[in-house]
Amino acid sequence: MSPQELKTRIASGLLSFPVTHFKEDFSLNLDSYQEHVGWLSGYDAAALFAAGGTGEMFSLTPEEIGEVTRAAKAVAGNVPIISGCGYGTAMAKDIARRAEAAGADGLLLLPHYLMEAPQEGIYQHVKAVCDSTGLGVIIYNRANSVASADTVARLAEACPNLIGFKDGTGKTELVRHITHKLGDRLSYIGGMPTHELYAQGFNGLGLSTYSSAVFNFVPELALSFYKALNSNDNATMAKLLDAFFFPFAALRDRQKGYAVSMIKAGVELIGHKPGPVRPPLTNLTAQEKEQLKALIAGATA
Repeated sequence: MSPQELKTRIASGLLSFPVTHFKEDFSLNLDSYQEHVGWLSGYDAAALFAAGGTGEMFSLTPEEIGEVTRAAKAVAGNVPIISGCGYGTAMAKDIARRAEAAGADGLLLLPHYLMEAPQEGIYQHVKAVCDSTGLGVIIYNRANSVASADTVARLAEACPNLIGFKDGTGKTELVRHITHKLGDRLSYIGGMPTHELYAQGFNGLGLSTYSSAVFNFVPELALSFYKALNSNDNATMAKLLDAFFFPFAALRDRQKGYAVSMIKAGVELIGHKPGPVRPPLTNLTAQEKEQLKALIAGATA
């Protein structure tokens, strides 16, 4: 898929991040992963992200990111697969090359490792990754890597294959500045944890779509919310927020890292075998898993 084709595709519908499946010894379980990705591909997602944040990219080796991307691509059918990418510039370029070789349709460039950086450093980092690949690249503003509107504009000018911007900061004034300044040059993605909680507000800022983590285990519910958002069906959105998303967020906020652990537990509860999260994340307790089970049952009844 060309960068411009990917840009059009990601703006056309809901996006999601399949969790990465592990065995009990924390090695990859690609058979189980492919069963899950193949199942998700049967729903109406515009694209799926392999080895993204919810896919625990931060605990995967560059080699594993390539393996996971290749496995997802093999079973995704016509659904584009966008690979996670990140860390320092040299490692990010290596991951980009591995993802491209594995058949990825694009890259989501997550924040560089640990250190904060000035705008010139962010510019040089993103440009180096874009220059290293022919794939379409989506920049992800989050945590220690937050590009200004001017930096995003410079990158869009210098990198024809920069096709998307994703926000995980929640900084509404920055998001609006970027969408205003760049216009239709990029596709814009909402990326706050459990973004459904923010979707109505950010939709008005020019974000044309968002990534839904809960699509991993309640895809029909996730799509119902997305469709309600795009048809201004406030009653349906309010019902789903009360029945599922608000209590889900309350359970998620009990522990740091549960934004990932909750999703993996949900995938297990519907019958797949994603295995444990890798350290330093922790799994839900038995009691918390029962609470999530009841929440899923109540919301999908």
